[in-house]
Amino acid sequence: MKEPFLLSNNNLHLNKWENLLPGLTAGFTTRKGGISPKPFDSKNTGLHVNDREEYVLENRRRTAESIGFPVTSWTAAEQTHGDQIVKVSKPLAGSGSVSYADSIKKTDGFYTSEQGILLTMGFADCVPVYFLSKEKGLVGIVHAGWQGTAKNIAGKMVHLWRYMEGVHPGTIYAAIGPSIDSCCYTVDDRVIKALQETLPDHKPYNEVSEGQYALQLKEANYHLLINEGVPPEHIFVSSYCTSCNEDLFFSHRRDKGKTGRMTGFIGSLEK
Repeated sequence: MKEPFLLSNNNLHLNKWENLLPGLTAGFTTRKGGISPKPFDSKNTGLHVNDREEYVLENRRRTAESIGFPVTSWTAAEQTHGDQIVKVSKPLAGSGSVSYADSIKKTDGFYTSEQGILLTMGFADCVPVYFLSKEKGLVGIVHAGWQGTAKNIAGKMVHLWRYMEGVHPGTIYAAIGPSIDSCCYTVDDRVIKALQETLPDHKPYNEVSEGQYALQLKEANYHLLINEGVPPEHIFVSSYCTSCNEDLFFSHRRDKGKTGRMTGFIGSLEK
């Protein structure tokens, strides 16, 4: 499948989706085009990684300008590798946009039916999963590291839309964004056991030595989406590995924890 995320103005854009829904902006920032010094060079958009706040805010301002969505509309979370998903309405818009303390607590997934809200999540290897319902005008995003994947946060978004919003899973589009791939991601038995409980019929991993496994989190989330009824032809998967592509991405594992964050974003501009 052709890479669904295309580089433009130092951001990756989910172009196929932006053509599906008028006013939609969906994509993933890169580390290029900012002002932060090493090890956050250069466009770190995470407020919680000990980069200077004024640098991060300038990086966010530049990103906002390049995607045409003001920072005051960004909505951000205190991500905790859980499975809580929040439906965002206008009163929550701007939460966490300029202060980490104001971010929405203990949340790893957002969705909204309202225009003028940009849903954002921070990433540095974990899997961004994007959601779209053209019929209902719903958009969403989740942060799925191995813990969120084991808790089936992507599947829970589909479940929520089905039972809370009346969206048939067969009409949902999903996109799996840039994240660490199995080439760079080795985990232990504890991680594999947790994933096996959620995905008993699939093995998105290979044992590379005793008790060590090369894990493909994108594949795991792909199967979780299919298990919830999202058609395979509606799922777009990025080929980018955040660890391999040092010029484009921060990587928590590659950089041994001292690194910046990219932002996954999705929202519709007000008409």
